[in-house]
Amino acid sequence: MLRRRHLLAGAGFVAAGTFAAPSILRAQTRTVKMGALRLVHSMPPYFYEKFAPANLKIEIIVFDSPTDGKNAVVTKSVDFGTFGIAAAILGGAVGEPVVVVGALSNKGMGVISKAGSDVKTVKDLKGKRVGIWPGSTQEVFIMERLRMEGLSIKDITPVRVPFGEMPVMLARGDIDAYVGAEPGPALSITSGVGQLVEYPYGTAMGGLNMIFGTNEETIAKDPDLVRTMLKIHRQAVEFMSANKPAVVDMTVQKLGANRAAVEQALGANNVEYVWKLDDKVQGQAKTYAQHMLELKQIRALPKFETFLNPKFSNEIAS
Repeated sequence: MLRRRHLLAGAGFVAAGTFAAPSILRAQTRTVKMGALRLVHSMPPYFYEKFAPANLKIEIIVFDSPTDGKNAVVTKSVDFGTFGIAAAILGGAVGEPVVVVGALSNKGMGVISKAGSDVKTVKDLKGKRVGIWPGSTQEVFIMERLRMEGLSIKDITPVRVPFGEMPVMLARGDIDAYVGAEPGPALSITSGVGQLVEYPYGTAMGGLNMIFGTNEETIAKDPDLVRTMLKIHRQAVEFMSANKPAVVDMTVQKLGANRAAVEQALGANNVEYVWKLDDKVQGQAKTYAQHMLELKQIRALPKFETFLNPKFSNEIAS
């Protein structure tokens, strides 16, 4: 579902240090539709305008659901998308033409319970109402963490809750805890309503979260565009990593997020912006997919030889 659109890139702006644009992009002005989620760790597209060629316009389309973002790439209603690895694997596992060409962000998750409650560890979630968004990266992580603690999803009462509603439902007492996405966890902590149970990164999946994806047809027909967009993405990520105050300002401006919550998320290093689809990320993605298969969230593994395409990432890394 398309929530809102932002036309970002002005036709006359070229930043210093911008990668040279391929001739296919210099020939004519074009608009690229870029999907993003309403989350702190999905902010890189908002910085693309700083590094885009003057005749390349970026139109950001915001989604509240990772699955909606992935579906938009599959149907080509966007040219590129940023969404969780779980949503990408769900598509790849059933043969949808979604291809991961880059990484986007790590971490950005948090298991949060009501402040002052007895839910202080993952084991304490047993018998509790836990807000989880189905099909999300967070769902896979919490299921693995439960398994590691000798529990399963049957030991809790999962409640279907969108990320944006988790802090409010926790505050109202509708749920006892949630597995959220930033800035939700930081908002609960800074408001005094919630307490951190854990950042769930102690699994073989590490902090793997969001990826940069496109349609296989785009790769086949317009590889220059894929290469250019990934170069822009790399520059945006490197800028953001070195300029956290700018990320805070942009997140507050574009998402209407609580400033203290965003500062908490970034200050706690619970958001890591990345771009490279290296061997580590590919290995974590394969481990992730294996977990989804074992949890029966997918019936078959994606064809990794086409689902993960590090070609463009490797080219711009050299």
